[in-house]
Amino acid sequence: MLSLLTEHPLFSALILILLDLGLWRLISSRGSEWKLLVRVLIFALFSIVLFNEGLNPMEPAPWADNVPLHLAATGLQIGWWLFGARTLTVLIGAVMMQRVGHTGRLLQDLLGAVIFLIAIIAALAYVLDLPVKGVLATSGALAIIVGLALQSTLSDVFSGIVLNTTKPYQLDDWISIDGTEGRVTDIDWRATRLQTSQGSMAVIPNSLAAKAKIINFSRPSNMFGVSVSVPVSPHARPSSVIEALERAMQGCRQLLDTPAPSVSLKSSASGGAEYEISGFVASMGEKRVVRNQLFDLAYRHLQASGVNLLSSNETSAAPQLSRPRALLESSPIFSTLREEEKDTFSQNMTLQTFRAGETILAGGEVSDHLFIIESGVVSVTLKRHDAPLESGRMGPGEVIGEAGILSDTALPADFSAKTFCALYRIEKSYLKPCLDARHDIHDAMQALLDFRLHKAQSLTEDAPVVAPKRGFLQWLRNRV
Repeated sequence: MLSLLTEHPLFSALILILLDLGLWRLISSRGSEWKLLVRVLIFALFSIVLFNEGLNPMEPAPWADNVPLHLAATGLQIGWWLFGARTLTVLIGAVMMQRVGHTGRLLQDLLGAVIFLIAIIAALAYVLDLPVKGVLATSGALAIIVGLALQSTLSDVFSGIVLNTTKPYQLDDWISIDGTEGRVTDIDWRATRLQTSQGSMAVIPNSLAAKAKIINFSRPSNMFGVSVSVPVSPHARPSSVIEALERAMQGCRQLLDTPAPSVSLKSSASGGAEYEISGFVASMGEKRVVRNQLFDLAYRHLQASGVNLLSSNETSAAPQLSRPRALLESSPIFSTLREEEKDTFSQNMTLQTFRAGETILAGGEVSDHLFIIESGVVSVTLKRHDAPLESGRMGPGEVIGEAGILSDTALPADFSAKTFCALYRIEKSYLKPCLDARHDIHDAMQALLDFRLHKAQSLTEDAPVVAPKRGFLQWLRNRV
């Protein structure tokens, strides 16, 4: 076998090509740097074998009197041009991926097509000794015919080049093209592919995208608009509604401080008034969660202010309830109490108010009472590495101090008033016998305490440090 390879080096050249094809398939995509290095080394060995054998790709193959050997040499010389074109396109692709990422894939494909076209023409001119002018003239006429037949496709191609050059959007951007909204998953020769919020795939031709109205929700980066419309009764005082909605807005921690969120009157008529809360979030994935949270907070804060949504159906008994009694009715923990128990509870609740910035319950303090938030926004702050970290915000109906009631312990969090707050206080001496008698309320409060302790632990513990991956090209650049 070795003697065959030494006596006929052309077999070695053919084996190198087959080896390149096999290794390119076997090496996984994770080892892209190794794939590139292997391809360059095999091409260099392939070139050495050809030139040592006297096969110059710039000249026709020798051994014209030996037809089989002549054809084999000609094929290897043509293969050298194609092999070189492929190696060059892979190198260019690796450089472009490092600099411009996937957005330059269309330009990379175009350069690859040009390189292969040049390699084919060079192989025809040098290896097969064909007249280049005639080849170019024939290919030019053929290009005109193909261009007329593929006019719409070429329009998509050149529109794709324009889109990749001007970059009105790129991969993973959330955009809207003529009303079709989705995340950009691919931009190829012909079309832009969007994954819509319903999970379906929308394919938009590049020629249509280049002419259409494009809205890019991802620019500026890390800022996505979100708004919620809240219809209320036309008889509600606007200042009370706006004040309640501003508290709801401050209760949503995901809203960005800059640009500042706002509340405004959107429309007003005899049938009702519509207010809008608008702001910005840091990621597209937060929009749905924040919209739901804002609407829930708006409902709770409006209810705490005595204002109901326009679509709500109020019962005749609801306006006659005292505020402590109505608060127990809407509380997820105490809602299971019987009517007479709620009446007794409401008579043992005392109102306590806090100005913005005041501490309601300090971290480490064992509480001998339970607070139920009647109105306002309460900020929850933890300590991480001796630095304050806001872990959440609370609103009407939520409770504070359950750790001291259940187990005579304290939470590691500070509870302070972010806005003016009104809270109803229930003493432990009155609440403890109720919890011993009503296991459902005790279990609900215990589940809340376990959740808060777990969240506090997860927020204060250090995240594991992930070592950055270092590839061969990165190592080579550092050495240079």
